[in-house]
Amino acid sequence: MLERFPVTQYINEDGELIKQEVQEELSLDLVKMFYEKMLRARMMDKKCVNLQRQGKIGTYVQYEGQEAAQVGSALAIEEGDWMFPSYRDHAATMTFGHSLRNLLLYWVGRIEGGIPPEGKNIFPPAVPIASQLLHATGVAWAEKKKNTDRVSLVYFGDGATSEGDFHEGLNFASVFKAPVVFLNQNNGYAISVPTEKQMNSKTIAQKGLGYDIPSIRIDGNDILAVFIETKKAVDRARRGEGPTLIEAVTWRYGAHTTADDPSKYRDQSESDRRRTTTDPLLRLEKYMKNENSWDEEWLASMEQKITNEINTAISEMKDYPKADIDQVFSHVFEKPTWTIEQQREHHMSIKRGKV
Repeated sequence: MLERFPVTQYINEDGELIKQEVQEELSLDLVKMFYEKMLRARMMDKKCVNLQRQGKIGTYVQYEGQEAAQVGSALAIEEGDWMFPSYRDHAATMTFGHSLRNLLLYWVGRIEGGIPPEGKNIFPPAVPIASQLLHATGVAWAEKKKNTDRVSLVYFGDGATSEGDFHEGLNFASVFKAPVVFLNQNNGYAISVPTEKQMNSKTIAQKGLGYDIPSIRIDGNDILAVFIETKKAVDRARRGEGPTLIEAVTWRYGAHTTADDPSKYRDQSESDRRRTTTDPLLRLEKYMKNENSWDEEWLASMEQKITNEINTAISEMKDYPKADIDQVFSHVFEKPTWTIEQQREHHMSIKRGKV
């Protein structure tokens, strides 16, 4: 299966373009835009980890190392399309238009954190593993029945492909040719379990064979490969030709969340090595240096602009009152059921010190 699903790459680890047929499309402006979006995502991710360590936000799920997979794919969809993220996909949502303020509000428990800007079809991050694949498939099918050309782009990790929702989503999408792109980020670990201990499959892409869904395996640290191959899948869905499964092979440098220690289940020197070999930002930097277009002043300007944007978002987040845990019970159903009300009353009894 490794031979049947080779990893597609456009720019290699040395920053060399290896698919010359896209040379004309690869303008300097496009490369700089790719780099800026990934830099913005990385700086935001690092700031969030720092805020969590200072006790200013709750447990946080970092994505450093996976910027190319998320940013490149998010840039491949258009206004009016749908995005279904998991809890690790803030680089994707902020690229598609989610505000940094609301991203922070999510991690302090404010309900506004799950609300996208007006006109942006971004679902709240899914914490249950793989449930968002069903949402994405259902919405894509609905758009098809409404005769629109809108598509769904859904993100999930390698562990999600062991869940029933993954298989149900692919099966339904295949049968009804729903316009959905399944974007898997295979970072090698389902929390702390390495892929080879989780599944016997050699690739994630091969799982599309069972549903007759076109599937491809790409270098998830090569933003050009992610952008072009996702765009092909999106265009295919928009033409009414059905779903595509994309396996973006990538790596997360840090822990699964700020609540665990990756050194307990993997050799962290591998992360140190990858920072100097396969890093998505370093790869574009090498490319621009090869093209004699790397500009330190431009980089400093970008860093300052992004720092200002992040600081503004943090300031806005601090202006909000603390989240009220009572809201947990208020938005489960339009009209709360008796079981929800019973849970709310039990919770309030605890707060009143009567339990």
